[in-house]
Amino acid sequence: MKSLYSKFVILSIAIMFLSGVIAFMISNTYYQQKLKPYNDEKNTKIALDIAKFTDSHPNVDLKDYLNNIASVGYQLYLVDDTGNEQFFGADYRVKDLPKQSIAYVLQGQVYHGILNFPQETFVTGFFANELRNTIGVPLKHNGHEYALFLRPDIKLLFNEMHILFGILFALTFVLIIVFILISTKYLVKPITHLTNATHDLAAGNFNVQLDIDRKDEIGRLANSFSHMAQQLEQTEDIRKEFISNVSHDIQSPLSNIKGYTNLLEKENLSSSQKSQYIKVINGEINRLSSLTQQLLLLTSLDQTNNLVKPEHIELSLMIKELVRQYQWAIGEKGIMLSYNLPEISIEGDPVLLNNVFDNLLTNAMKYNLDGGRMDISLEEHADHIIISFSDTGIGMTKEQQLRIFDRFYRADTSRTKSTPGTGLGLSIVKSIITMHHGSISVDSALNQGTTFTITLPKQYTKSSS
Repeated sequence: MKSLYSKFVILSIAIMFLSGVIAFMISNTYYQQKLKPYNDEKNTKIALDIAKFTDSHPNVDLKDYLNNIASVGYQLYLVDDTGNEQFFGADYRVKDLPKQSIAYVLQGQVYHGILNFPQETFVTGFFANELRNTIGVPLKHNGHEYALFLRPDIKLLFNEMHILFGILFALTFVLIIVFILISTKYLVKPITHLTNATHDLAAGNFNVQLDIDRKDEIGRLANSFSHMAQQLEQTEDIRKEFISNVSHDIQSPLSNIKGYTNLLEKENLSSSQKSQYIKVINGEINRLSSLTQQLLLLTSLDQTNNLVKPEHIELSLMIKELVRQYQWAIGEKGIMLSYNLPEISIEGDPVLLNNVFDNLLTNAMKYNLDGGRMDISLEEHADHIIISFSDTGIGMTKEQQLRIFDRFYRADTSRTKSTPGTGLGLSIVKSIITMHHGSISVDSALNQGTTFTITLPKQYTKSSS
């Protein structure tokens, strides 16, 4: 398979050659249609002027005069009515002029050989050194009748120009080839680097370095590629971290279930002990079920475009119901809860939005401090509403805030390691909010607390996709 460099070079040369052929064909057509009649008319006037001069100056030596005319750049052929012929100037390459044409001129007519010369694909009417490609006029001198045939001596008139144009054409062609080779190397070299970097990336080496400092499309492509490599590296790290977290979250309840199941096999257990063990087992099963449900929900959000089933929702009622469900957990931690929930309604999917508020509410409890505070507010604007969940918990660093909505990501602190979760909740929240054409942001400070702010349109508009 040919390289991109060789393909580009061949294509550029082919375009240049094809452009030259097309330009030549157009120029040839222009010559045949426009310049050829003009050239015929111009040389006819010159020939008639020569004939007029010789007729009006009988004392002029005809041969000397025609030799002078030939010396300034013309090829002449003179023939009389008896068939005597003379050539002046450069010799004609082809001399097969029909006798009918000679007779036609001797009868007083003008022979337009330049105009009627065969039209071919080349500019033959200008360069063909043939006797047929001339202008023929009748000429009288000292009572004798002649036929004078004339054409410009192209070699004499344009010999230096031929050389100049030949050198110019050859030099232009060589320089074009050289510049194509150099410019193509300049264009293709960064693409070669990108190709090698792609192979490294495919092999699992995310630390690719691209020394491409350009401002054009290739430079932007290189920057996008480097950014993509960084994102893939982060995704790979998150994937490994997720596998570790999920493995732990699965293995821990399974170990507990197995351990308490073994304890239930003992015959000397009291009813209270059995009840306690069964309660622990059910709790671990619920943990596994919650993990499975989150994974299934995330998969559904990724694969289903029409998952949202919009209905009329009373937001304040939905959030108050969630607060009542977790009232006991809030009370256990001694959290002071305050909320401002005026009666506001929107269009949205109640199941999905309930999942959003559930995640944010439970996070505000899990990562809050004992005796801390939690605030929930709801604001109405012209075409959208704003919901905020604030806590006075452990907070996050700026780096953690940048990744908090990445799926499987959990802030790497001792607190979050000991707190149940998979790192899927906020990713699910962001996906649901995006599906409702809204937005979510986070504002947090380490050891000071966190505020999540959601903006949702009042009217749900189905996406065209």
